[in-house]
Order: sequence, then structure tokens, then C-alpha cells
Amino acid sequence: MGAVIALDRIAKVYGHGETAVHALRGVSLAVERGEYVAIMGTSGSGKSTLMHILGLLDQPTSGSYRLDGVDVARLGEGAQSLVRSRRIGFVFQAFNLIPRTTAAANVELPLAYAKIPRHERRRRVAAALAQVGLADRAGHRPNQLSGGQQQRVAVARALVTAPSLLLADEPTGNLDSRSTADILDLFDRLHASGRTIILITHEDEVAERAGRVIRLRDGDVVADTAREALEGRR
Repeated sequence: MGAVIALDRIAKVYGHGETAVHALRGVSLAVERGEYVAIMGTSGSGKSTLMHILGLLDQPTSGSYRLDGVDVARLGEGAQSLVRSRRIGFVFQAFNLIPRTTAAANVELPLAYAKIPRHERRRRVAAALAQVGLADRAGHRPNQLSGGQQQRVAVARALVTAPSLLLADEPTGNLDSRSTADILDLFDRLHASGRTIILITHEDEVAERAGRVIRLRDGDVVADTAREALEGRR
């Protein structure tokens, strides 16, 4: 199918000399198109740093990062911003919705930034909201929606640009158990439709939905296990 992500010896160091913090220590991994991967680790393991690098929100100190075959670590800031807006969809623990605007307007925002024509924006927004089961909530503001519904709006916003990669950082961290199940069911459906998903989590019950689990410790990959192997251990 071809790798969406290819990391080769990615390192990230904060500071210098004796006070330097090695957040990532030469991480190498590939994620194939259509994979559903969970990245796990305790606080300080490097999982958030890795997520920021994957999302082009931070630069590695060294190493190569190819997204859809492009070495994005070598691109300038403007080019990286363009790649980020077109090829990566983000879902965060805090839904990051604009309070005074409707669900449709929140989903439309990345398309407006990309200067997509209005009629095409409306078509894409309607399709994205329908995909997450909120076609009938397009005119509702965030305070008129449950936490789970707000996160589904955030997922629709991430999907509306048809990105190569969906990055979800603790997407169920602020949700109750019922809403968590709804969001994870949605991710299952997105994966089944061929979407490439990387999910950052510290919860085993969330990670077990993925087809592959990568565990970090002290900036290194210490385990990389496919679902079949995980199920065989139970």
C-alpha cells in the first residue's frame, strides 16, 4: 500500500550540555497507508514530542521524516504549514472549537483558510458532518452539544480536507465512558474505510482498538506489536 509515514533515526534534544533533555533517541518506524496505530507511554516517554513532530508542530534535532514520500523535515516553515493544512488532520483532547460559531462553521474553518470556493466548502462540510453522524446538528453551537458530539465535530473538522493522516492526541481524555465508546466506534469506521490513523493514548482500553501498538520509554521504541500478537497474549 505504501508508507504514509517513514521516520529514520528521529532525535529530539532540548537544551545543551549537561542540562540537555533527550526526548527522542533515534526513533525509526513506518506507518503504512490505512493502518490504525496507537502510540503509548508514560509521562516523559516522548509520545507527545513524537506526535508534535509527526504533525509538523515541532522540528526534529536530527533524522528524516517522510510524509507521503516527501522529506518534510527539510521543508521551510511556509511549505510545512501548507503540508500540515492539506495532509494532516488533528483531533485533540480539548476539542478546540470556537464557542460562538456553529458546528458547520467550525468544520468549515480549515477550508476557508485554504481559500476553497464557498459552494465546495458547503458540500465538504455537509459530507464530513454526515460522516460523523451529526448532519442534524450543523447549526448547533458547541454549548448546545454534548462532549462526545463536540469531539465528533472536531473529527469532522479534521477530515474535511481529506488528509493523508489523522492524528488524534488523547481524543477521549475529556469524555465519559459512553462518549468514549462512540468516538472509538467512529475511529473504527474511519479505519475500515481506509483512513490512516495515529492515536496517542495512555489507556489500554483505547489502544486495543488499534491494529498496532507502539510503546515508548525514555525516548525509545521499546515495543511495536500488531493486534494479532496482542490478542494471542490474552
